[in-house]
Amino acid sequence: MTARSCDTISRREARRQDRREAILTVAKRYFLEHGYSATTMSAIAAKRGGSKGTLWNYFPSKEALFTAVIDQATIEFRKQLSEVLDPCGDIALTLSRFCHKLLEKITSPDGIALSRLVIAEAGRFPEVGRIFYDRAPKQTVALLADFLSGAMERGQIRSDDPSNCAQFLMHLCVSRCQQQLWLRLTDTLGPDDIAAEVERTMDLFMRTYAVHKPAPERELS
Repeated sequence: MTARSCDTISRREARRQDRREAILTVAKRYFLEHGYSATTMSAIAAKRGGSKGTLWNYFPSKEALFTAVIDQATIEFRKQLSEVLDPCGDIALTLSRFCHKLLEKITSPDGIALSRLVIAEAGRFPEVGRIFYDRAPKQTVALLADFLSGAMERGQIRSDDPSNCAQFLMHLCVSRCQQQLWLRLTDTLGPDDIAAEVERTMDLFMRTYAVHKPAPERELS
């Protein structure tokens, strides 16, 4: 294969990737604004201004398209979380930063809209809940559990099942905020609200998992 042929294939693949990203951008907004059940492949194709056939060439079903939308929203975010989880850093500070980024994500307008969509639609469309769980919370728990497993081996926190530990931390961090947002007790959470929630989370988490060193024995006089 000549260099010119390789350049042609590279440009073709780049154009294909650009079209795919453009479809996902339109699909994301449509899913968030109309919900899963009211979204159709035809509607997305019309909104984007292309043919339904072109859309089907990239995504064989609405379920596949929804999965790709979730992946687009979460893969890059998990990379950011991975960068925060520094095994050489102070454990409490590292986990505080993790929780802070997690809360910022789930309390963002798109994060709120997506979680409301999943809760509203999962009863009629179980695949929505399954896709979301498998591509988002499940993988984030696995990422955090892997880090916590290392922290336990290093003696930074007490030993326990890493997955249970990760889920405990994430539930502490997000449950109260999500409840307030889902029930529309508040529309947004500001930086001060997030900081306070992270502080409460870390206080409870470290009380549970901190390694308590025995007090030095007193010398007999």
